[in-house]
This record gives sequence, structure tokens and C-alpha cells, in this order.
Amino acid sequence: MLVEFSMIPIGKGPSLGKEVAGILKIVDDSGLPYKINPMGTVVEGEWHEVMGLIEKCHKTMLKDEERVVTKITIDDRKGMLNRIEEKVKSVEKQLHKSLRK
Repeated sequence: MLVEFSMIPIGKGPSLGKEVAGILKIVDDSGLPYKINPMGTVVEGEWHEVMGLIEKCHKTMLKDEERVVTKITIDDRKGMLNRIEEKVKSVEKQLHKSLRK
């Protein structure tokens, strides 16, 4: 399954680079395939792996913040592997060109 998630500490101000870096360290240390983008992080894995990772990230951020909003989008397709790469390749094939990544 693919899961895109983002976390926003409420009341922290306009710059969140330090908080995002702390969460991405947890994601990177998990060993799961992931990609970051300007609005969130996409992680690939089994349900328990991905949800456990997101829970760990959420609880970690909540330790230092009064309030945290976590947004999660799930794409769960049976029998498909390496979706984090293959979904983009599929669209590029349809367009007959590479897209910016």
C-alpha cells in the first residue's frame, strides 16, 4: 500500500523545517521506501508497517507540540509491488515522456 501523510503542528509559526526534518529522520530510519514532496511524504509498505510508522511520527511530534494535525491518504491495491515508482512510470508511459520529479 501507498500512504501519503503530512503533519502540521498548530501554533508553531510559518517555518516548520526543523519539525519536518525530525519526522523525516524517523521515516528514513524505518527502512521503508519513501519519497518526500513539498506537501507531504509517501511511504510504501504493509498496513501495520506504514500505520505504525505514522503513529510513531505523530506521537513524536506531539511530545513537543501542544496540538498536531495529521493528514493521511491511502492507496491500497492488492498484488501490486513497487507502486511508489511504478505509478509514475505508468503515467509517463501514457504521455510518452518523463515528468519532473
